[in-house]
Amino acid sequence: VQLVESGGGSVQAGGSLRLSCAASKLNTRNYCMGWFRQAPGKDRGGVAAINDDDSIRYADSVKGRFTISRDNAKNTLYLQMNSLKPEDTAMYYCAARGRCWTYADYFAPSDWTYWGQGTQVTVSS
Repeated sequence: VQLVESGGGSVQAGGSLRLSCAASKLNTRNYCMGWFRQAPGKDRGGVAAINDDDSIRYADSVKGRFTISRDNAKNTLYLQMNSLKPEDTAMYYCAARGRCWTYADYFAPSDWTYWGQGTQVTVSS
């Protein structure tokens, strides 16, 4: 299984970025797929996740600004990030696991099976 993120970069506050995660040897339709982020000196935390039944969860800090989606035909996961803030600066990781059953399942990094290598997002004020 391989997850490859792309789309990171540097933007000014208020700007937008779209992250992509291309999956191989894994059918995104059958997994709970998620985005996590980790800033220097901080723990990795969940940003957004979409379950195998298409239910979606967002971290409170990104609700209304970020949108997670997936294209099953392309086996690709996306994260549309709008109204970016400096505090969104972090390395963003794509991840996959079996069905998410509880709220903790969505956002506990230790319970996720597959990870990408990450893509850096930097937001300047």
